[in-house]
Formats: sequence, C-alpha cells, structure tokens
Amino acid sequence: MTRFLLCFASFFFAWTSFVVACEGQQACPLADRSYHLRVPDNWDGQTPLPVLLHFHGWARQGDLIVRHGRIATKIVADEVLLLAPNGLNKTWSFRSAGSPDTAFARAVIEDAAKRYPIDREKIFVSGYSWGARMAWRFVCEDGNDIAALLAVAGTLPQDMTCRTRPAAVRQVFGLDDQVLPFPLGPDGDQTYPVALWRNKFDCETGKDEGPWAARSFLTFERTSWNCPGGNVVLDVHPGGHFIPHDWIPLQIAEILGQ
Repeated sequence: MTRFLLCFASFFFAWTSFVVACEGQQACPLADRSYHLRVPDNWDGQTPLPVLLHFHGWARQGDLIVRHGRIATKIVADEVLLLAPNGLNKTWSFRSAGSPDTAFARAVIEDAAKRYPIDREKIFVSGYSWGARMAWRFVCEDGNDIAALLAVAGTLPQDMTCRTRPAAVRQVFGLDDQVLPFPLGPDGDQTYPVALWRNKFDCETGKDEGPWAARSFLTFERTSWNCPGGNVVLDVHPGGHFIPHDWIPLQIAEILGQ
C-alpha cells in the first residue's frame, strides 16, 4: 500500500509539473503549434482571470510578449492571464477570411481555460504591427465574445466584411509610421483607421477628447464614439511604428473601470 501511494504521489507531482511547466519562456504545446502564457502576479489561485490574447509582430514569438515591458506590465502583470500564440514562421495569416490562425488562436484560449479559470466576459485581444492585423482578423471572424480589440500600429482594409465584432475597439497609430503608414481617409481624415468599426457599430459623430499622455514624452489625440453597437476609441500620436508605453494596460484598466 505504501509503495502504491508513493507511486501515485510521484505520478501526480510529475503530471502537475507537466501542466504548469509551460508558463513563461517554456512554450505550451498545442497540437503541432505552441503558445506562451504568463500568470498574473496577484492571482489568488481561484478567482477567474481576465485574459489578454496578444499577437506578436513580424519575426517575433510569444516568449518576448510574456516579458515585454510595454505589454506584460501594470494591470496585465498584476491581474490578467496573458496568452501569446506563436505564429508559423514568426508571422500571421491575416490577409484573407478563413485564416487558420483564427482557429489556432481560439484553440489557445480554450487550452488555457483548461489550465486556469478564465472570465469569459473579460477576454481582450491585442496585437502589434502585423500582429495588430491578425488581431483585427481574429475579431472579424470569431470576435462576438471578445470584450475589446486593442490594436497597435496596424489595421486591415476598412471596406472588408466582418462576420463578427467585439464589444469595443481601441486603436492607436502614429502619424509618422514608416513601416505601416498611417491610413488616412478621404480629404486627410485621421479617423479613417477605425472607419470599419464605426460603420459596423452604427456610429455617428465622434467626440474629440483632446490630448492626453501616459508618459510625458508622447501625447495622444483621442477621438471616441459611443455607438449603438459598441464603443470605439482612436488614439493618434506624432511618432512612428512602436508600442507606446503603458497604452495596452491603460486601455484594459479603463474598460474594467480601474
């Protein structure tokens, strides 16, 4: 009996180690693919967790995202389960409907839900650069349960058709972006990067919220729309192609009322 208990205990601890071993820099295997995750520092081990699914930029992988100083910080580091899928060949298939990466990203969420309790009403999807384009593709194809799209320096064509939509959209873009140039609309319209969502949410006139700053060295000009179909926010700054300090965690904090 003692030998049996010892064997069972060894098996249990080995299995437990296998389940949690993929946190951080150790990728979580998922079929023939993988993703990274970061458990928030302040989690009590029981409370269902908000989720941030973030698509990395071109030539990156999820191991960077879970330790990224502009993503895995503040409320994300403290209270949110961060999921960072790995793109095939370090990129994403975002150009056409029916992307296999949409199904993969959904599988990442469901796999993480087997490991940790998640709050299904607080799932956020973000991405940077080509990852922002993939985040758009994901919420266009499978976004009805997504609390918000948080897109950084990347969009998709504003005349495409989206089958689904998130509850809210927040987009940030630099006017001096030399990698993915700012998508100005007709007559130089600077609100054009969110035209698709404004149309889909039945938005009317936007509200100029004026300048604001997360850090003193970068000022945003914010326009917001409170629409029948959801809330849309566009932040424009004078800089280039980068993730602004604190922008992602601040959006999540605002939406969660913190």
